[in-house]
Amino acid sequence: MTGDLNPSPVAVTLTSGPAGPGSIDDFELFYARRALHRFRARLGRQGLLDLLAADIEEGNALLRESARASDGTFQGGTTVLTARGLSSAEFLGWTDKAFAADENALLDAHPEHYVMAPEADGSFHVVENIGPHVCSFFMGGGWGTDAMAWAADAEELLPEPEFPHKMSSNLFLADGTVVGRALTQFGDTAEGFTASLTVHVPAACPQDVLEHHLRHYAVEFRNWILAAATSVRAR
Repeated sequence: MTGDLNPSPVAVTLTSGPAGPGSIDDFELFYARRALHRFRARLGRQGLLDLLAADIEEGNALLRESARASDGTFQGGTTVLTARGLSSAEFLGWTDKAFAADENALLDAHPEHYVMAPEADGSFHVVENIGPHVCSFFMGGGWGTDAMAWAADAEELLPEPEFPHKMSSNLFLADGTVVGRALTQFGDTAEGFTASLTVHVPAACPQDVLEHHLRHYAVEFRNWILAAATSVRAR
């Protein structure tokens, strides 16, 4: 009998060939990252903005309308990462330098990072996916411990003795519309540190917007932690 209604999944195993370590998935990820880096370098920041202009307009319009419909209410979620072999102070020291002057290190952490750059007024410009939508937004010049006012009553706020490193900001469009909030908290453990990464999006946003940003957090912060560890060990 042909046409099995429940066929076994097809599997492919690398039997021999490459001398170096890694799976086929590892090879593909390496080449995908290399290709992406080439396109980013060739296009440059303005080239990427020009290329994505229509996507950004559509994504920002959706966030703006979601914020209007939500009337100041948000839905939130938290991604938690556990790191070993690196302290929170070492990680945050690396991120301070990267956010100040190393856009490439910030872009490399996620395939859907397009712009991550400080602005002259002290805000920080981000162009990335929010869920399936490409959006251009800003984090306030007070990003960090000086911007914790809104988060003081957030249910995700963790005890300071356990998570002493806290940063927070509203996420807002160029016209000032608040379209999200971010709260990151870091606390050391015996083996490294824990990162609690909270994002709030307008309550009217589709559920997949929040879900995908929680996944986004996992990818970008995992890669930033690994980059920080490489930098620390190279000293």
